[in-house]
Amino acid sequence: MNSRIQYQSNRNPKGPNGFTLIELMIVVAIIAIILTLALPVYTNYTIRAKMGEAMGVGAAPKTAVSSTCQADRTITNLDNDAAGYFFTESKYVSQIQISGPCTNPNITITTQNTGAETNPVITLVGSFAENTGHFDWQCTSSAPDYLLPTECRAT
Repeated sequence: MNSRIQYQSNRNPKGPNGFTLIELMIVVAIIAIILTLALPVYTNYTIRAKMGEAMGVGAAPKTAVSSTCQADRTITNLDNDAAGYFFTESKYVSQIQISGPCTNPNITITTQNTGAETNPVITLVGSFAENTGHFDWQCTSSAPDYLLPTECRAT
């Protein structure tokens, strides 16, 4: 008796034509791990970009203070009006306030909508450099260094 047992394979003779469930789950897990690592970095980057914009907005009051104090360094009660500076609220900066004497002027930049836990405040403190004839500005902030633009980070 010649009996043959025929075995039928579930395989497609042309090769696989799709992915198995386990392969798809592995891909989804890899994407989830990558996103878990990338999202905080991206969030910090966007906050730092918004802080950089605040520093850019802060360039105009630095110019106003410099030109006002170059003309009369004896001003002791410097403010926005005395410096001839007017500020309109922007998307990421709610207020800019000029204060102090011309010997040591302060510019306070209050941010908004940055995405940080608390909106940082940037303070620029100027000092007149007699040898160069211009102001040198030092930056301090209530934000952690990793959220600040390079020119405002503590060294």
